[in-house]
Amino acid sequence: MAENAREIVLDTLLEIERNKVFSNQLLKSVLDKYDYLDVQDKRFIKRLTEGCIERRIELDYYLNQYSSIPVNKMKPLIRCLMRMSVYQIVYMDKIPDAAACNEAVKLANKRKFVNLKGFVNGVLRKISGNKENLPLPQEDKSREYLSVKYSMPEWIVEMWLKEYGKEDTEILLNALAEIHPVSIRFATRVSEEQRKEYITAWKEQGVIVKQSEIVPYVYLLEAVDGVNSLKGFLEGAFTVQDISSVLCVEAAGLRETDICMDICAAPGGKTMLASEKCSKVLARDLSKRKVDLIIENVERMGLAHKVETEIWDATVTDDTKTEGADVVFMDVPCSGLGVMGKKRDIKYHVTEETLGSLVELQKQIVASSWQYVKKGGVLMYSTCTIHRRENQDMSRFICENYPFVLEEEKQILPGFMEADGFYFARLRRVTE
Repeated sequence: MAENAREIVLDTLLEIERNKVFSNQLLKSVLDKYDYLDVQDKRFIKRLTEGCIERRIELDYYLNQYSSIPVNKMKPLIRCLMRMSVYQIVYMDKIPDAAACNEAVKLANKRKFVNLKGFVNGVLRKISGNKENLPLPQEDKSREYLSVKYSMPEWIVEMWLKEYGKEDTEILLNALAEIHPVSIRFATRVSEEQRKEYITAWKEQGVIVKQSEIVPYVYLLEAVDGVNSLKGFLEGAFTVQDISSVLCVEAAGLRETDICMDICAAPGGKTMLASEKCSKVLARDLSKRKVDLIIENVERMGLAHKVETEIWDATVTDDTKTEGADVVFMDVPCSGLGVMGKKRDIKYHVTEETLGSLVELQKQIVASSWQYVKKGGVLMYSTCTIHRRENQDMSRFICENYPFVLEEEKQILPGFMEADGFYFARLRRVTE
């Protein structure tokens, strides 16, 4: 391992804590910056950084059991250093405990915390010595126990316990904590024979490939270092898209003659699949950056002739598009609780208060955009969250306040399907 790999992780964790940045964005830029490191070092940096974020609540609980200084009272650098060291001890079997402890002491010394070397060493040695029997809250205290065991904020655990009960909540939490494969879908123009050729090439690169049991043209990939290096990517043979998003498009029942709108479209997954099934798609999003991302993906997939893109705020009504679409995809901004398995720090950014403001934003988008659906047409409302107020309650709200009837709805839960947490509802606009 490169001598500075742990220090890179330490600085990354500090940056995340100090500036409240999303880890997936920062980690990508860090790995790009240190692209000269060998693959093993980069995998170590990625695993340790993501692990510390994913397991932060659990790591802090262990530290508070053995440290005379509570985690929230520690200096930021020491707090991050202790978390990453405990993660190595508990979760990284190939790293000797002694190495994790010794390297932490060295880093404390290097970063001018000489007077805390004994503290760092002492706490880590205690945790190392007890790592087979680290304490958890009592199991009969479901909320606290599940919160620490699966490193999930208590308020989210409580919300899901009320909605799904203890058994299903634990299945859901366990699934979110697991390492998630990359979900890709082949373009519908790619034949089964061509798929086999691509998959053979990927397996030769060491990629583990599994076909979805739900959607035959979706595959789950493991041990892949960037899909853009895979054969077929540059040719537009496939794109990254979760099974849940694919199911949403399939549920729309698109016809070849249909005209669609995708009003919150970035990065363009539903837009692209819809365009392969219908006549034309108008894809919109709020910023140039987001629309540029749609354009990049659409052009790579060879679909530019069927997709029109525009920068547009979905909370503003466009009167020129009234009753202009057979199907409108409305994948609204949401709390993102369903994709925490891939975006590990969402759970620390979302609060009970922000959920309320998100629901209001979703209502604004519905109020401004429902008119685009032709009479007799379909509104596909969707989110990537697991939260009744943003999902089932919103579908009811739409039907109670606008001329739609609910035809189908589906809440997808990780652990019950190899997919992200996702919700979609097919709503039919009444003709009278």
